[in-house]
Amino acid sequence: MELLVEMREDGYKLFGLFLGNKIVSVAGISWRVNFYNKRHVFVYDLVTDSSYRSLGYGKKLLEFIHNWAQEKGAEYVALESGIQRIDAHRFYEQKLHYDKWCFSFRRKVCMDSPEL
Repeated sequence: MELLVEMREDGYKLFGLFLGNKIVSVAGISWRVNFYNKRHVFVYDLVTDSSYRSLGYGKKLLEFIHNWAQEKGAEYVALESGIQRIDAHRFYEQKLHYDKWCFSFRRKVCMDSPEL
């Protein structure tokens, strides 16, 4: 919850897709600006209930986010996906026409990090 409070202060929004009164898919997004994606919406979290996958709910929610982003003046919607998530990559590229255009790297910073 501590992270969520900080994320919300930084503009994090959570959108949900409901089927009746049940949440079947959620997406956590934030408005961002940088040199390579310009004004964009970044999708940090996208989760569809496993019993509702491959039924179009994730696609419908992301299409809503695309429209929302366009209305807000974004040039792109960007996201990251784990290297091992081949099915998710196929979904983003084939169903939603996302371009795979870069690699994302990270490094943990802590006291016991190896010397550089």
